[in-house]
Formats: sequence, C-alpha cells, structure tokens
Amino acid sequence: MSQPVGGRGRLRELALLFLKLGIIGFGGPAAHIAMMREDVVRRRGWIDDRRFVDLVGACNLIPGPNSTELAIHLGYERVRWRGLVTAGVCFIVPAVVIVLILAWTYVEYGETPGFDGVLYGVKPVVVSIIVMALLGLLRTAVKGPLLAGVAGGVLAAYLLGVNELLLLALSAVVVWGVRGGRSWWAANRSPALVLPAVVMAAQPVLGDPSGGQLVRLFLTFLKIGSVLYGSGYVLLAFVRADFVERLGWLTETQLLDAIAIGQVTPGPVFTTATFVGYVVAGYPGAVLATIGIFLPSFVFVALLTRIVDRIRDRAWSSALLDGVNAGALALMAGVTLQLAREALVDPLTVGLTVVAGLLLWRTRLNSAWYVASGGVVGVLVTLLG
Repeated sequence: MSQPVGGRGRLRELALLFLKLGIIGFGGPAAHIAMMREDVVRRRGWIDDRRFVDLVGACNLIPGPNSTELAIHLGYERVRWRGLVTAGVCFIVPAVVIVLILAWTYVEYGETPGFDGVLYGVKPVVVSIIVMALLGLLRTAVKGPLLAGVAGGVLAAYLLGVNELLLLALSAVVVWGVRGGRSWWAANRSPALVLPAVVMAAQPVLGDPSGGQLVRLFLTFLKIGSVLYGSGYVLLAFVRADFVERLGWLTETQLLDAIAIGQVTPGPVFTTATFVGYVVAGYPGAVLATIGIFLPSFVFVALLTRIVDRIRDRAWSSALLDGVNAGALALMAGVTLQLAREALVDPLTVGLTVVAGLLLWRTRLNSAWYVASGGVVGVLVTLLG
C-alpha cells in the first residue's frame, strides 16, 4: 500500500483525475466507485484492493453520498489534507457546473436539453466498468464461505426490495456475531458507528432553521447532508418533505425535474441540491445549497480518516467492516443488474457492453475513452435513427 505525502505534482495529478471522473461519472455511485478503482488501484497503483475495499466499507458507515466520500478519502490517502479537499471539490465541481447550466435553461425556458442519446450509449459501457470492478474486488471483499453467504443473501434480499441500509447493518452484525467479539457496548463506542447517531440527534435542531431565505436554504441542505443515508430516491423523500411540504418552495413537478437532472448528469446525484437552490434563489441559492449538502461529507471523512486503521486492527471492528464490505459489494452487484436491465435494450447496447468489457480486460486504456466513445455512438444512433 502506498501513502505518499506532499508534492505539487501529486496534487495536480489528483485534481486532474477527479475532474475527469466528475465529467465522465455517469451511472451513479456504483459506477463512480468502479471508475475510481480502475484509476486508483488498477492503473496507478496508489493503493491496493484491500485498502480500497476498506475505504468503501468505511464510507458506508457514515451519512452522505458514498462515492463522493470515497473520492474525498482517496484524496487524503494520496496527499493528506490538501488532497482530501482537492479530490472532493474536483469530483463535485463538473457536475455542479453542468447542473447550473441546466437549471438556468430550465428557469428561462421551462425545459432542459435531453440526454437520451448520450445515455443510450454510455450506460452499456458503464455496466462493463462496474462488472470488471466487481470481479476485481470479489476476491478481496468475499473471503471464505461466511462472507460469500452474506453477500449472496444481501444480493437476493436487495433484489426482493429490502432496504439497503438494513442489509448493510445485518451484514455487519451477522459476521461479527459468527466470528465472536466483544460486547455491543464496546462496538457502540466506535466513533464510526456513533457519529451517525449524534448527527441524527441533531436533526431536530437543524430541522427548523430561522432567518432569511438563503439561511433557511443552506441549513436545510446542511441537515439533509448530515443525516441522509441511501440512494437518490431517499434524497427525493427528504427534499419533498422540506421543500414541497414544509417550506412550499417547490412544486411536485419541479421536484421530479430536479431529481431527474441529478440522475442523468455525471457526478454525484446530490447535485440535485444545486438545481433546487437555483430554482429557489438563483446563483446564490445554488452555491449555498451545494455547500450545505456536501460540507458534512468532508467533515465526516476528516473524522473517519483517524479511525479507519483502528477499525481494521481490532478483531471485533474488523469483523464488522468485513461484513459491511461484503454487503456493499453485493449491493453494487444488485445495482448493476438493475442498470443492465435498463441499459441493455437491443443488440447494439449488448454489443457495446461486451466490447467495452473485453477492452477493459485486455488493455489499460483509460475508461474515460470508453465512456466518451459510448456517448458518441449513442448520439450518432439517435441522430440517424
């Protein structure tokens, strides 16, 4: 495992990498994690698969967008505190810029440009990228029959509709229980596990911000970023409760449009906040909403960096982390199956997936080229069809 510190060259390399990932990062958190693994582990060798899996599992213990938090943590691994900030900001900014342009178009003209052609070609390629990452991580995260059984059970339960947070918790508890460990009190003293509980306790304090509209906007998104676990659909529930029902700043139609923009643009789905902020209060609202929803992730990861190694070094917490890792990999597999059903709609998309998979297997060409090529194919097919 490599953990170099300092160096302007390393910081510049880190910034360029995560800017690129922020631009090509279609497909949601599972795709982002796969792309990060391709660049950071396979192509550059900054860390090994075991460390990468541990960071993925640790990020699942805290609220917020997991792939963004993984980017932040990988930045810390590479260039410590400057890297922590640089990687996170560079991963977020491209999506924020794209969403701002779409938000301006939406407010001015009542609609946004379509992404159907781009996504038609990009999604099959993203499926291949995730599958290759899953195969690469499988031997690291699923070691032995216990973890294999946990992963298989999580995958089946997820496909049946069981909540992903419950499944991650059960994964950790089952592995910890089978391997044996200390008392639950000892487990609950871990800051990584107590932190979300502290934040949840703070929710009522943040739940009714006072002051001007911009202050309310910022504090509401700060609350959401501090307590939200789960997918973009969970974000939908939070935004609806606060901005449609409680504050009345959005209509149901505007809410659905905001979520759609977050889903079809690259980078973190949480840039939905940027769109909402612009619709509510223009550019100042977009900036404050974006800072509010992402700021907790930087704080949580900064705290998490201090305890990840201790989690792995102790038997009871290592068992918990192994369980979370196996469960998280199974959830990635479940998301991939769902994405594949949506993406592989005809022989051409199946062919794109197969070709991209073979190239990923046989070459070390940057995955950005495959994503870009898929997008070009999708646009051409749409224009000619």
